[in-house]
Amino acid sequence: MSLSSSNPIQPSGFADTPRPLKVLMGVFLSLLAGLLLLPILAVLTSTLQWSNESAQILREMSSTVLPDYAKTSLLLCIFVAFGVALVGMATAAAVTLFDFAGRKTFEWALLLPIAMPAYVVAYAYTDFLQFSGPLQTVLRSVFSLEGRVFPEIRSIWGAAWVFTFCLYPYVYLLARTALADRATHLMDAARLLGAPMRRRVREIALPLARPAVAAGVALALMETLADFGVSSYFGIQTFTAGIYKAWLVLDNRIAAAQLATLLLLVVIFLLKLEYKAQKKMRFAQTKGGYAASAPVKSSAEATKLSGKRLVLAWLVCSLPVLMGFVLPLLFMLRPFLASLASADAPPPWAQFGQWAVNSLMLGGVSSAVSVALALVLAFALRTRPDPLTRSVVQLAGVGYAIPGAVIVVGLLIPVGWVQLKLPQAGVGYWVTATILGVVWAYVVRFTGVALQSVQSGYAKIPTSFDDSARMLGVSGMGLLKRVHLPLLTRSTAAAALLVFVDVMKELPATLVLRPFNSDTLAVVAYQLARDERLGEAALPSLALVLVGLLPVVLLSKTLRTK
Repeated sequence: MSLSSSNPIQPSGFADTPRPLKVLMGVFLSLLAGLLLLPILAVLTSTLQWSNESAQILREMSSTVLPDYAKTSLLLCIFVAFGVALVGMATAAAVTLFDFAGRKTFEWALLLPIAMPAYVVAYAYTDFLQFSGPLQTVLRSVFSLEGRVFPEIRSIWGAAWVFTFCLYPYVYLLARTALADRATHLMDAARLLGAPMRRRVREIALPLARPAVAAGVALALMETLADFGVSSYFGIQTFTAGIYKAWLVLDNRIAAAQLATLLLLVVIFLLKLEYKAQKKMRFAQTKGGYAASAPVKSSAEATKLSGKRLVLAWLVCSLPVLMGFVLPLLFMLRPFLASLASADAPPPWAQFGQWAVNSLMLGGVSSAVSVALALVLAFALRTRPDPLTRSVVQLAGVGYAIPGAVIVVGLLIPVGWVQLKLPQAGVGYWVTATILGVVWAYVVRFTGVALQSVQSGYAKIPTSFDDSARMLGVSGMGLLKRVHLPLLTRSTAAAALLVFVDVMKELPATLVLRPFNSDTLAVVAYQLARDERLGEAALPSLALVLVGLLPVVLLSKTLRTK
């Protein structure tokens, strides 16, 4: 998540900066780093507060719930890793290495599951496949069956199914980029040397895509560990569900902090794995940039797959889209349309407006703050690439990998300590009774998303523009305002959109830190589904899906841009 080193700024530009301004900028960056890292540091330092009580709690957890949390989380990660790797790699290879009817449609359609929050998919499948759902009811009626026809969807297998078809686009995107950028010319060379297609895929395409698959799997596992909605709704005992149970149900801050620490260590390991995989993905980049991708021919004579191969390609590409987007959408439309026709429980249109306003307000404020911080950090790195700035920028990008449950615990621990020592300051009120706390959590988690987009825009601006501006007397913030911002319009707009959509779908931090009587669409959808009121939960869930389509459209346009 750091700015590419291929565009270093000339050191003379920063040398002209007055020393007081350098010191002031250093202090500001240090404060900003503290603001973004406070939740992580609070969780890590909480493990140092050993006492007889904390030791007793840890022993009880080790003999009761901790083994179940560890076992369930490990099994879920194994199933999800295998599922997203298989689905993501198969779909990426199909649309990149082969040419067949409908390939261009599948290129963007395979991104649609990104628009579906995992907990919405869980609600949809549960409503349709549960014992009292329409599918089992019809089968029992038609075939005169009794009892359960299908296994219970609310299980670790059901959660793995949901996560696989919601998160495979991480692997699909990275593997598709790796294959398109690196495998095309090598595959052509191997074909000219007489290697059959099966050997070309096995010995060239798959090894080249392995780092991309590893990076995508690591991202998918971080999202799996950070999830609260699916694990809570399905009743499976993961670390995230355990953190909320320890904090909100048992009212035990020490137990929640210790569980959050274990989860944080696992996420840091996955983050390092993803970083190493991303570094390996750069080894074959061409000097002039990425090569244009073209699908490999199925044979020397034919340009398109046909017959059984065409059917197989369609199955490989259509199944994930059906399972991850089309069927969940149809399953949610069924209770929504039924609620429209029902006079007993009509859709809560009046309340829906308030929920939408709350979601839009939090999304707008959080995206504005996150993008502003991202611009400041990226500009600071552009103009003063010293070790302090680089460290702050790298640490600011780590927040997106931290689960919302860990961030919540990390915020409430220091707030509770300050409130205990200085009750007259009212810190607890400002963090838990206003939008300050939830916006703070959003900024910690999603500034990295905005920063990555802004840095991508900066990488396209030649440093000669900065030198020319300085020669004309423009420096400091004037350089940002008059030179950089006009060139970063698309990058900042994309950053704001991505953060906005992520905030709209965020559940764990919102569920705990939202002020009283300020529910969002995500919180209401979770609460209504938890109460088995899926007809009412369908309306906010469908609204979240509609909002989630925005980054899919943006991403599709970006991938089509040459």
